[in-house]
Amino acid sequence: MRTDLSKKRTFLLCGHAQSGKTSLAEAILFKVGATSRYGTIGDGTTASDYEEDEKERKSSINLSVLYGEHKGYFLQFIDTPGYFDFIGELISSARASDFAIVVVDATAGVEVGTERAWETLRKENLPCLFFINKLDKENTNFSETLEDIRNNLTKKAIPFVVLEANKITNILEDKSNPSYNQIVETVAESDDALLEKYLESGSLDEKELAPALKNAIVNSHIFPVIGGVATEQHGIDTLLKFLCDVMPSAKDANARVAKKSEEDIAIQAQLDAPLAAQVFKTIIDPYVGQLNIFRVFSGKLPSNSEVFNSNKEGKEKFGQVYILQGKQQVPQDGISAGEIGAVAKLKDTATGETLCVSSRKIQFPTLEFPPPAYSASVKPKSRQDEEKISTALSRLTSEDPTFKVSRDTQTKELIISGMGELHLNVIIDRMKRKYGANVDLGTPKVPYKETVTKSVKVQGKYKKQTGGRGQYGDCWIEVEPLERGKNFEFVNKVVGGAIPRNFIPSVEKGVRKAMQTGILAGFPLSDIRVILYDGSYHPVDSSDIAFQVAGSMALKKALEEAGSMILEPIMDVEIVVPEEFMGQVTGDINARRGRVLGMEIKGRSQIVKAQVPLGEMFKYASDLRSVTGGRGSYTMSFSRYEIVPTRIAQTIIEEAKRKKKEEEAS
Repeated sequence: MRTDLSKKRTFLLCGHAQSGKTSLAEAILFKVGATSRYGTIGDGTTASDYEEDEKERKSSINLSVLYGEHKGYFLQFIDTPGYFDFIGELISSARASDFAIVVVDATAGVEVGTERAWETLRKENLPCLFFINKLDKENTNFSETLEDIRNNLTKKAIPFVVLEANKITNILEDKSNPSYNQIVETVAESDDALLEKYLESGSLDEKELAPALKNAIVNSHIFPVIGGVATEQHGIDTLLKFLCDVMPSAKDANARVAKKSEEDIAIQAQLDAPLAAQVFKTIIDPYVGQLNIFRVFSGKLPSNSEVFNSNKEGKEKFGQVYILQGKQQVPQDGISAGEIGAVAKLKDTATGETLCVSSRKIQFPTLEFPPPAYSASVKPKSRQDEEKISTALSRLTSEDPTFKVSRDTQTKELIISGMGELHLNVIIDRMKRKYGANVDLGTPKVPYKETVTKSVKVQGKYKKQTGGRGQYGDCWIEVEPLERGKNFEFVNKVVGGAIPRNFIPSVEKGVRKAMQTGILAGFPLSDIRVILYDGSYHPVDSSDIAFQVAGSMALKKALEEAGSMILEPIMDVEIVVPEEFMGQVTGDINARRGRVLGMEIKGRSQIVKAQVPLGEMFKYASDLRSVTGGRGSYTMSFSRYEIVPTRIAQTIIEEAKRKKKEEEAS
């Protein structure tokens, strides 16, 4: 078990898709001797992109944990996907890391994926190092990319290398370089005592600079920038030196905050402290079973031990623990503070939950993931597929907290929801490849409803005589509109025993049954009040079923006269976009029959608050990314139902009639 916290570096690689994160991961592994051969994305031989769908798409989809040892230092790092559809992997990785390397493609500069990664890292307050990659490409320039980082992400980005004639010079080792003074000055400004000394003497000695530099990086006063070419291993030696000499160790990293009896406590990395760990990722393999990946923040977690899950308030038995090298599981005696480990077949532990000792029950904040933005309906292609779907979906939701499954009680559809179209396509591919479940994706049905617009009084009378005992039920009801969102109200105003008390619920039951199917397009009824005020009965032939039928008949007759209309769900939508896209976004909302309610500023972006019909929003995630170059995002929640405009309603009714004919024909 590794015991020197100052020699541990736990970090993540992030950035825009195709910026070279996986190639950089391979370069690090190869340089430190963790692999004997440099794997390539084109050949599908990298350590981190090991899933079949990653090899096919030549792009990362899942986070991968990797490790290597370099000059006595234990480097453990996570390669994360760059596409926003898989942002959950980055959020999980940020919780498990002490700092991040943000990879920037020199041919493209700061892209939307770089911005999204930066936002996520700032929420976790992680120290960062920028690695400008692909500097061998034509028309690339380190200084221009650095300026792009400063203009779009942070003014605190400071170059720590000089690139001249394809040679990388470490500025910290060249005090004559003008940029050396910039680093010293920036570091001095992060500490009042150092600044006073610097202003007096004009310099700082190395003994003062080294710890102050680390402290400035840990507290995000400075973000070092270096460069290279991952595929050529150019600049990797310099990067490794920075990781070991400058970037924070597990010992230096900021303390993590946990709750203990509703009080905040700081968890600092210590080997002799009680165990404090958190599961940040779950992988479920059809053959191996569940694998929980966790970060130990303090203490030790030996193999074959018992730990306490404070979220579930129960004990978990740990078997063999591992460190991961991509898909490989390397057995360990134990996992100690500052490290990432994995364990198989825990019974009750899920992503985000805290592992500790029962004598000190703590809880780390749960991982917060954005709500799904894209939904589709799922239908099995065959009966055999139907049996496999529930197992597949259950396991996939355990692996991916940004993937949700629900069943619409009105439309009877199984709905899957994720961060985008690519996300759901990957899910469907995995259902087929891993679990043998073949499904068809479709656009979810809108849960329309029907209602009435005026008050009417009608009679519902059911009389049937077939020899012997007959059936008789007679009721008079008044049907009137009810306030939006009130759904249904049944009022009994029968007096004088016109209908016996025991048959009143029968009338209501019949009315409720008839409400399931409206007369316009077959949608359920909502927002109506039914008042039962009169009727008659037969002492022998009246029955529960007769009054149910009478109530149903009465409501159907009322709907013919009460001005039936279709209702559609209206959603509250909040859209975050850069200011330059405001015109396109608001114009698009109007085209979707939406209403802009207001706007407010959020950093360099604008928040547009609007209300839009749900039927216009199913493809919005893809459309918004297209309009904003991937820089827009949104959240949506149900607001209320509103009457559909006549022109739209007619189209809905015609479509419903067409589908009914098709069903009857088949």
